[in-house]
Amino acid sequence: MEKDKRGGMKMRKVLVIGAGGIGSFLIPLLDRVGLYNIAVADPDKIEEKNLPYQNFEMNVGKNKAEYMNKYSSVFSTSCYPILTEKQLQGYDLVVCCVDNLGLRKTLYNSKVKWLDLRAQGRNCVLVSYQANPSQYDSLLAGDSSRSFSCQGDSWDGSNTGVHFMQVTVAGMGAQWIQRWFNEEEVPEFKMVNV
Repeated sequence: MEKDKRGGMKMRKVLVIGAGGIGSFLIPLLDRVGLYNIAVADPDKIEEKNLPYQNFEMNVGKNKAEYMNKYSSVFSTSCYPILTEKQLQGYDLVVCCVDNLGLRKTLYNSKVKWLDLRAQGRNCVLVSYQANPSQYDSLLAGDSSRSFSCQGDSWDGSNTGVHFMQVTVAGMGAQWIQRWFNEEEVPEFKMVNV
């Protein structure tokens, strides 16, 4: 049995898809507790426009997933997109932190245990595999190629207009993950608007 860094419980294998607005805050939180082996998948590179609201230093041009290698709990990174359910297999939990509706549709229809973390403008949402499937139609509505930025459609690109709900949902997600692995009661759906 694989032990954590402190000699305690079995390490939990978590796939985090997306290391940008939400994932770049979630991964360090999970790393700090030393209970997770984290795989990170994100094909995107760090851009200058990401720096005000994503958890990166001046590493423009570096792949976001590879940047996450600096955390000791990250055991693998992939610069390739997740396109199939087969890529989701073999993890105790899959956490979606991307702005891609097509990937969410694949995840929601898979057999894996998943957590979906979303932020857009002044709103954030946490949805788990435990949610009522009748909610999926509204949660997955729209064109699969549609992208949802953490900053929302109204962000003018300025630092004064930056929203921080991605940090809120990353914290909510980290807490949900801790409680879920401890077999405590967790919400299946939670929305926050500030």
